[in-house]
Order: sequence, then C-alpha cells, then structure tokens
Amino acid sequence: MAAIPVNHTAQYRRRRFLNWFPLGLTYATFYMGRYNLNVAGKPMMDMFHLTKAEFGVIATAGFWTYACSVIINGPLADRIGGRKAILLGALGACALNLAIGLLFLNGWQTKIIVGMSLLYAVNQYFQSFGALSVVKINAPWFHVRERGVFGGIFGIMISCGYFLAMTVGGWILSWFPWYCVFLIPAGCILLMFLVDLAMVRDTPKDAGFENFNTGDATANDQDSGKPPDFRHLAARVFTNPVIITLALSEFCTGFVRQGLMLWFAPFLKEMHGIDHGTTLFSIATAGITAGGILGGLICGWLSDRVFGSRRAPVAFLFYLGQIVSLLLLGYAGSPIAAAFLVGFCCMWIFGVHGMLSGTASMDFGGAKAAATVAGTLDGVQYLASGLTGFFLGGLLDKYGWGIWVWTLVPFSLAGALLMTRLWHETPLKKPPLPVAPEPEGAPLD
Repeated sequence: MAAIPVNHTAQYRRRRFLNWFPLGLTYATFYMGRYNLNVAGKPMMDMFHLTKAEFGVIATAGFWTYACSVIINGPLADRIGGRKAILLGALGACALNLAIGLLFLNGWQTKIIVGMSLLYAVNQYFQSFGALSVVKINAPWFHVRERGVFGGIFGIMISCGYFLAMTVGGWILSWFPWYCVFLIPAGCILLMFLVDLAMVRDTPKDAGFENFNTGDATANDQDSGKPPDFRHLAARVFTNPVIITLALSEFCTGFVRQGLMLWFAPFLKEMHGIDHGTTLFSIATAGITAGGILGGLICGWLSDRVFGSRRAPVAFLFYLGQIVSLLLLGYAGSPIAAAFLVGFCCMWIFGVHGMLSGTASMDFGGAKAAATVAGTLDGVQYLASGLTGFFLGGLLDKYGWGIWVWTLVPFSLAGALLMTRLWHETPLKKPPLPVAPEPEGAPLD
C-alpha cells in the first residue's frame, strides 16, 4: 500500500530549509575543524618524525574522547535543546582549532604527542555536540516518512564537511604553511556560529508554526511537550534491543569509516605517490564528497520509496557494497584507479552512516530522545574509531599496507549480518497516524 503523503505548506518548507541548511553548513565546518588532523597527518609525521602508531595515539585520544562525550552530551542536548548545543560546540571547536594553529605558528616543538593528544581531545569534546544537535533540531521538523530523505541530506552534510576538510585542506597545504589547516577552520566555524545564532530554531513552534505529530517513537507520548528526564532516556535507549543492535552496527561502521579516512592519504602517498595538492589527490578527496552525497541520496530514496521507510535492508546492501569497494581499493593497480576508488568506497560507507546515525536515531529515539540515541550510536562508532589509531597504525607499521583493507572487511560483513536482525523493524509497530497539513504559520519577522 502506498504511503500517505506528508503535506507541508510552501511557507513551512522554506522556513525548514532556512533552519537545516545553515545547520548543515555548520556541521560541515565542524568536519573541517576535526578531520584537519587527517590532512595534516603526513606533514606532522614527517616534521616530528612520528611513526604511524605514535600519530595514531593522537587520533585515538580524540576518537575516544568523542565517544565518551557524545554519550554524555546526548542527554544534555535533549535537555537544553539542539540550538544551545550547536552554539556551545561551535564556540569550543573554534577556540581549540585556533589554539592549535597558533601554537604551531609560534614554533611548538616539544611533547607533541602528549600536547596534541590533549588539545585534539578537548576539540573532540566540543565537536561531539555537532551530530547531536543536527538530529535533535531536525527531529521535530521532519515526519518519519520524510526522514529517509533527511538521511540523504545528513550524508550530504557529512560529505560537504569532508570536502572542506580534505579537498580544501589539501589546497591549503599546497599554498600555505601546514598549520593553517587549523587556523582557517576556526574562522569558518566562528562565522557559522553567528549565522546559527540568527537563524536556527529548535522546533517549528519556535519559528512561528505549529508543531505536528512526526509519527516517530515518541510522537504519541502523553508528556511529549516536556523535557525528558534521565530515567526516561535510559529506558528509551539502553533497554531497546533495536537501538542496541543499531549501536553494534555503528561500531562496525566506525572502524571501517575511520579506518579508511585516517589512513587513505598516507596510503595514496606511500603506495601510489599521490601527494597533497596534486590532481589525483583532489580527485580522491572530491570523490569522498561526491560519493558521500550519492550514497546518502540513494540510501534515503531506497529506504523511503522502495522499502517503506525501513532502514535495515538498505544498510545491508550498502555494507555489502563496502566489502567489494574496499577490496578493489586495496588491490588497485594504478594511482588513477586508487584515487577514484577512495570516493567509491565512501559512497557505501557514508550511505550507511547517514542512514543509521542520522535517520534511525530519529526514528527509534523519537523527537524526545533523538540526541541521546544519536549520541549512543555515534559514541559506539567512535569507540571503534579509536582502534583505527594506535592499533591499526601499529599493524600498518609492522605488516605494511597489504593488510589494510583486510582489517576493515570483517567489520563490514558483521554490519551486514546485524542488519538482517532488523529487516522488518519500523519505529512504531502499528501504522503511524495520518498527518494533517500544518496550518499556515504566522508571518515571520
């Protein structure tokens, strides 16, 4: 049976765009201020004579701080609201990137591993508010039957962030001193803080419209208008077998995603002679953006239009796509093929990530607990990401690039198997209530 269409007024859709689009750009600048470490990895290792394992310690410190932070800050964002959370995160991430850039500008040379681990970890604490805020703010604005499409939007946000971090970061490295990959993102994040302060609102009601039944897991709660307490959030999240399975799946996603993103630049340099600022490096990093956008849009379209807003079947297919694409990358016979295959891998990886973290978290957490579920999924993902730092870096030091993709493939396979357990799951066991069109919103000032 065809899904009942969700009817929004043109005025509502315009205002929703003015809400999520600046929020998405902010999240993209967060990535610019987070994955700049990946871009600076090779120059840092060369300048300070760091092994892959030593550089991986810095990455792991950040990943595991992020993992703990999103789990803690998810309930906090549900309490204080996504708008306050994104503004707090933006100020902190701006300050930390500025501090790192200024330290290197002034000739910082001693205790690099300890100092950078600490600074990058604090940066990651503030970065953790990004995804939580995006999910928390958008949950009241999108009906459950629109959220597959939003999953595609979320994937585009991530992909644009990678474009700013990797492609623009590569250009910065080729034209400016390498520490500018920390200074320039600080200015971009500050700009988006000011934009969000002026434009972003937590709910349709805050923007002059009526709130509506979103059809998600908390849509019919009798106290849905009240801020949730921790007991409610814990019961909603940590006793739900669907969310637990999603968390295990995101653990798999985290290892594959960061296992690729943290090490692809050294891989291209050492195995194929592709350096920052070259055409092939730009092809690889632009492919991350293009692949991520395409993967997110395909995932969202398939989920909403083909699988009736079920997320697991699409994620299953994309996990299998990860296996094939990673093996092709690992055995690429030419620099051109390797550069193009980086983006091809990202299509499958980011499609799953946007679907689970960006969409399923809203579906099964509901508007009330969206940030908590997103924090749980993201936190578990970054626990796995931490293993791609010192652990995977140490394996690469010892065994070389021949084992790289073979350490990632088992996690993609495990993610696919977990999705078979959620094949028919939807946020509500009964069909969602029909959604009436929203009344015309009050004119905006």
